[in-house]
Amino acid sequence: MNNLLSNLTVNILTYRTNQEILKNCILSIDKSVVINLIENSNELENQDYFINLHPNIKVFLTGNNLGYAGGHNFGLKNVKTQYALILNPDLICKDNYFKNIQEYLDGKTDFSIIGSQYEKSKMDKPAYGFFKSKKYNDNVSINENKLQTVDWVVGCSMLFNLNKFKERNLFDENFFLFFEETDLCRRTKLSGGKIFSSTSLLIDHFGEKGSFASEKINELSYIKLRNWHLMWSSFYYYKKTNNYFFALKEMLGTLIRSFFKTIYYSILFNKFEKTKYFHRFLGLYNSMIGKKSWYRP
Repeated sequence: MNNLLSNLTVNILTYRTNQEILKNCILSIDKSVVINLIENSNELENQDYFINLHPNIKVFLTGNNLGYAGGHNFGLKNVKTQYALILNPDLICKDNYFKNIQEYLDGKTDFSIIGSQYEKSKMDKPAYGFFKSKKYNDNVSINENKLQTVDWVVGCSMLFNLNKFKERNLFDENFFLFFEETDLCRRTKLSGGKIFSSTSLLIDHFGEKGSFASEKINELSYIKLRNWHLMWSSFYYYKKTNNYFFALKEMLGTLIRSFFKTIYYSILFNKFEKTKYFHRFLGLYNSMIGKKSWYRP
């Protein structure tokens, strides 16, 4: 078993992640697998504690917050194996995950990216999808390797065959948050790469708990960050994949609604809703006028 897993590295991208959440993620990973903790800052708090949790763990500091795309590109450059599994820290790999993943590490499965799935009983959002349909399709055929051919997979857990990529800067670093994996999957498909979702690689993903967002004191800051970048990245993605006028057609209504909802919730003195829509407006406006994804709380 360990011979195949020796050709796999797990990269976990963190940013001021809650200790208990990160601990649970690390403990769900097979002891024989090399783990790279990529901390998106200049210090990993309680570093020695995490190093002692797993026999094959290394810590890398990016120096500052590079976002999802920049952080993972940084981490992938430190991978020495053919296969890399990137994980969000706010997830747990279910039983037999690393036993099952070996089926894809023997060189017989031709793939560029394989995504994980959620347990059916806990699924509240899709783990994969298709570019020509915005609806989730639960009836995708499964091959003998328990793989479903898809267009994109969620970025919280992605297995890469790095031999299929010419460089380690896989993600477009113009994105700071949101749409990075969708953009990568689209480019991979256009270049002839194969993308699958595996029904045997199951995870529990708790969502939006992998960074400072898990702390109640940071709730308002995270609302600002999340909504600003959700809108900035949406417009940028539409512009990149189509053109400026297509993006404008798709997002102009959202800009107008965000503007009036900001006013509406200001009148009601609803601080959180006002903050959400105000930062949606700002993120979308900045993307529309061509500014970079600059906002940090």
